[in-house]
Order: sequence, then structure tokens, then C-alpha cells
Amino acid sequence: MGATDHEVERDREERNEGEEQGREGGGMGERDVEKGEAVDGGGGDGDGDGDGGEHGREFHMSMMQRLNPTNPLRIHVISQVPSRAATPSPAQPPLQPRSTPTPQELSPVCVQQQSLITLNSRKYTNKMSLFLFCLHFVLAIGLVGFLVFKGVQGLIQASDRVKRKEMRVLKFFLPQVEAASLLSITLAFAWQKAFRVWPNFMVHFIMWCSFLTSLSAGILLICFQKASTDGVGVCLMGFAIGNGLYACWVTQRIGFCTKVLVKSLEPVSKFPDLNQPTYWMLGVGFLWMSLWIIAVLGALNFYFPPLTIIALVLSLAWTAEVQRNVVNLTVSRVISLYYLRGMQSSTKFCFQRALTKNLGSACLGSLFVPAIEALRIVARGLNLLEGEDEFMFSCAHCCLNVMQFIFSCGNGWAFVQIAAYGKGFVKASKDTWSLFKSQEMEEIVDSDITSSICFLTGVCSGSICVIMVAAWTFKVHQPFTATISLLAFFIGYLMTRIAMALPHACVSCYYVCYAENPDNRLFDKTIKDRQSLIKSGRDVVVPTPRVPRRFTT
Repeated sequence: MGATDHEVERDREERNEGEEQGREGGGMGERDVEKGEAVDGGGGDGDGDGDGGEHGREFHMSMMQRLNPTNPLRIHVISQVPSRAATPSPAQPPLQPRSTPTPQELSPVCVQQQSLITLNSRKYTNKMSLFLFCLHFVLAIGLVGFLVFKGVQGLIQASDRVKRKEMRVLKFFLPQVEAASLLSITLAFAWQKAFRVWPNFMVHFIMWCSFLTSLSAGILLICFQKASTDGVGVCLMGFAIGNGLYACWVTQRIGFCTKVLVKSLEPVSKFPDLNQPTYWMLGVGFLWMSLWIIAVLGALNFYFPPLTIIALVLSLAWTAEVQRNVVNLTVSRVISLYYLRGMQSSTKFCFQRALTKNLGSACLGSLFVPAIEALRIVARGLNLLEGEDEFMFSCAHCCLNVMQFIFSCGNGWAFVQIAAYGKGFVKASKDTWSLFKSQEMEEIVDSDITSSICFLTGVCSGSICVIMVAAWTFKVHQPFTATISLLAFFIGYLMTRIAMALPHACVSCYYVCYAENPDNRLFDKTIKDRQSLIKSGRDVVVPTPRVPRRFTT
């Protein structure tokens, strides 16, 4: 018994001595990961065997949990700085050759290093899309400049008939459109500020305000009793009816949408300059819109005016959508780095990155995401078909298969990973959708109505612009009423969508970053509670735009 007690006491002394050596080495192992310094993740003995090595790993993991309160990326790690040569004891087994670790077996330090390298990716994404957009923009600038020259030339050197025509357009067309641009910018900032201050109220307000404003604009145009205004008015009234039905249909989802919106807007207050990219994009958009309107004036004095104006409209739509996604990428990078790494990122540098490194993804996403969203609405309608017509079922089955592939390769959630990790649009879409699948969040993100709320906010601004300019134009020059009404609606919608990119990006970051790390202390139990309700059958979600299980089994 005495010998046994003596051996136990000796083992305890050796273990304590190993712990003291680990603490001495830990002081020399502090590294600043944010500055890119190498981090040595070793601890204890080199082979990690025995009680001392196992305890060293446990101590290493506990130190990994302790982040610097002023800089979360500064991690205190235990270095392998042995004070003396390690001599294996006779009781220990011989050292075995260590195999190459798989990605699943990498230590948290290695994962942290790889993530930090990915966060600072220097490559340009979707270079072909970037080239096409730059080529399109150069051609657009050339066309607008040429048409502005033609408009000025028509006012100076053209015949009296052409001069009278252009002067009439300049007098009764340009002021209303400029006023619609200024009104739309004002409304854009007002809506965004209201969403940030009263998110709970604004979700309900916009849902029904868009219905009332579009219905009012349609009734006003019909009251003018002209064929052109009647056509535009009927379209607005038809949209208003659909808007009202949609508002009734999604009533059960408004509560969860409001919770997520309130929670996702909380980090915005930590970044006072987060709205500066929106200011820049709206300012550039207003200047470009002014030149664009003068170019439309010159198109009337050029060959094929209708085709030229259609080309200008398409170019303006793509450019405005790219501007919106630049704001989206900027906000997404700032907020996602806050969620994923606790970093206080510079909005200025994130804005520069969105305008350079990630601009190609913004251009590609600007082309496909609106089309995908429109197809998503069609897919939802097809997925609700429940009948006995085999032909309709086969068509719905085919369309839903196509939509399942499209959603996995291109979706609006991809902008978060594009901004955070510098991925291409398609890869970011696939990775994001895989994250949602792994966390069983597909039903939740499919039933999210944030994008619909942002869309209806743009519709609301466009309808208000229509009411103002339609009444003004009908008073001064009735033949331009329908044309200016359509243009005012288009301008109001585009400008408001640029401003609403900020709350939309915050919500997207909340979902995507939660899917990547659900245990983050910055997230509450909102999504987990929602998942529990869905699994228990106490919460009903709308059918998703994917192939039902009865077709896949």
C-alpha cells in the first residue's frame, strides 16, 4: 500500500509540472490574428498522448473561448515552447507517425485562419458579367451623350416644327419627371428611416398603403377619360386588387417577419455611417436620371424613337439594380462580419470592395435575381394547384423541377456570402442554400416576406409619384399624362428600392449568418422557436416553390 501511494503521488507531481510548463509557454503564444500573424495551435507534448497532452488540449480549447473584449479577433493561444527536451517515460508507448488531418479534423485555430483568409479575398468575382456591364455602361454613356447633343442641336438648328416639338417636351415633360425624381428620393429616405425606427408598424402600414395608393392612382387615371390613361389606370387597379389579396394571404406570416426585422436592424445603430453608400447611389442616380431624361428628349429627334427609348429604359433598369446591389453588398459585408467575427468594419472600405472586387457578382445578380423572383411567384401559384387534370400536374411538375434547380444556383440570399467571402454568384447561391438545408431552414426562408415588403414599398412610392405628376400634367398638357405617369412610377420604384436595400440586406445577413453559426450569442431563439412550431404542427407555412415529396418518391 505504501508503494502504491508513492506512485500515485509521483504521477500527480508530474502532471502538475506539465501544467506549469503549459502556462509558461502560453504567455509566449499570443498572436494577433487580425494582423495576419501565424498562430501555433499546439499545447503540451508534441504527440498529444497521456494525461498531460489531453489536459493541454482542454486548456487550449478553453483559452480559445476567451476573446479579447476590445478586439474579438485577438486570441490567446498556447504555443509549443518547451523549456526542456521532452524525454519519453518508459511507461509511455512509442510515438506513432501522425497522419494528415482531414478538414473535419482541423483544430478551431486552423478553421479560424482559413476563414480569415477567405474574408480578405482579393480576386474579382464574375469577371465576364463585370466586363459586360462595363461595356454596356460605356455604350450607354456614349448613347446618352450623343442623344443629349441631338436634343441640343434640335433646339438650335432644326426646323421650326422640330423646335416647337422639342420645346413642348422640354416645357411640359422635363419638370414633372425631375419633380418625380426628387419626390422619390425624399420618399425613399422617409421609408427607410421609418422602417428603422418603427419596424413593427411599417410592415403593416406598407402592406395596406401600397394597396390604397396604387388603387387611388388607378382611379385618378381612369377619371381623366382618355384611352391611354384608362389603360394605365386599369393596370394599376388590377395590381391593387392583387396586392390586397396578397396582404390577406400573408397575414399569418407578418408577425414572424416583424420579429426578424426588428432583431436584424439592431446592429445598424453600431455603424453610424452605414447609410452613406445609399446617399452616394441615390445622388449618382439622380444625376444620371437627369441626363437620361434629356437623352429621351434627343431620342425624339433620332431614328426609331420607340426602340431607342426602350433601350434607354432597359439600360436604366439594369444600372439602378446594380446600384441597389452595391448598397446590398456593402451593408451585407459590414453586418455579416459583425455577426460572424464581431468586427467593427469600415463602411468606406466595404463600399470600395463592393464597387471593385464584387461588382461583377452585383451585375450578374442584378440580371437574374429579379427574373428568379418573378418565376418564384409563378412557381408558388403552380405549387398550389390541386386538381385532377393530369396535364396540369405534369406541367406543374416540370416547372417545379426547373425552379428547384434555379433556386439552388441563383437566389437573393447569395449576396451575403459574396460580400463576406468573395465568392462568385452561383457558388454563393449553392453554398447558402446548402446552409439552409443543413439547418432545416428552407421553409422559414421560403415563407419570408421581407423582399415583398421592399417591393411594395417601391410600388407605394411609384404610386404617389403617379398621383402627383398625373394631376400636374393633365392640368398643363394632357397628351403627356399617360407617358409621364408610367415614367414617374418607374423612377419612384427604382429610387425607393435602392434605399430599401439596407433593411433587406440586414434581414438576409440575419438568416444566412444564423445558418452558418446558430450558437452565436448575437442570435436569440426566434428562429429556433419557429422551427419547433413548424415541426410540432402548431405553425403553418405556405407551400414552397419546389417539387412536392409525392413527386420525388
